Amino acid sequence: MVTRRSFISKSAALAVAAFITPSLAGRTLLPIAGSALNGRRILFVWGGSAGHEPDKCRDLFVPWMESEGAKVTVSDTLEAYVSYDLKNEFDLIVQAWTMGTIQSKQEKALLEAVKSGVGLAGWHGGLGDSFRNNTEYQFMVGGQWVAHPGGIIDYRVNITDHKDPVTKGLDDFDMHSEQYYMQVDPNVKVLATTTFTDKAASWIGGNVVPVVWKKAYGSGRVFYSSLGHVAADFKVPQALEIQKRGIIWACMSKYEPMEKLQMTVYKTGKK
Repeated sequence: MVTRRSFISKSAALAVAAFITPSLAGRTLLPIAGSALNGRRILFVWGGSAGHEPDKCRDLFVPWMESEGAKVTVSDTLEAYVSYDLKNEFDLIVQAWTMGTIQSKQEKALLEAVKSGVGLAGWHGGLGDSFRNNTEYQFMVGGQWVAHPGGIIDYRVNITDHKDPVTKGLDDFDMHSEQYYMQVDPNVKVLATTTFTDKAASWIGGNVVPVVWKKAYGSGRVFYSSLGHVAADFKVPQALEIQKRGIIWACMSKYEPMEKLQMTVYKTGKK
C-alpha cells in the first residue's frame, strides 16, 4: 500500500524527532545543508525481512525528511517502482528492503530512474542485500553483503575521507552490531571502512572492507552505508549523521554536477 505518512501519530513523530537529534561531546550535529531537502520529492520504499526493522527505520527517517521540507511518499510494496513515473515524479528513492524478489519490470524501472539522474540511498541489508539474484541491481548499488562473521559483535568504523561533506568533522567510532563483509565495486568512493579480526573466521583477520561509499550509476548518485542492522543502531550519533548526510547528498543528484567518484583500487602495473 502506498500512503503519505498516516501511520505516524503526532506524538510518535515528536518522539522520533528527539531520537534523531544526535550530539557528540555535548555539541549538536547538524546535517550538511539541511535545507537542501526542502521541496525535494522522495519515495521511501520499505519491506522485506522484518529482522532489519524497516518499519522502525521508516519511522525514524520519514519524519526527519519531512521536517526538512521534503515531500515524502511512502510505499510498502515494490509496485511503487512501476506505479509512479520515477524519473519525473521523484528526486530521490530511499529503499529499506532486505532480501525478497523484485520483478523484472520493477527492477527495470528502478534502474532506469537512477541511471537518468534520480538519486538512490539506503543502508545495511535494505540496499546492500535486497535482491540476491539481480546482478545489475548490485552493479548499481556498488556492493553486496556476503557475511557478518560472529553475528552481533563490537567493531570499529574508521573514517577514511575527512574532506568529503558526508564524513567531514566526524571521528572514528564503535558499533555493537553486525559487521558487514561486503563484495564491493573497486571504483566506489569509499568514505569509511572497518577491519575484521580472525575471531570468527581465521582467514579474514586484518582484512579491510568498506562501510560507507558514494558512486554513480549513469547520471544518478548512489549512497550506501552498511550500518543500521536495527533502528537502535542509529542511536550511535555518527551512524545516524552519516546516513542523513548521505541522503541529502544523493537527493541533489538532479541539481548539482556529478563529482568525480571513482576511486580505483587496483593499479595497472604500468609505470
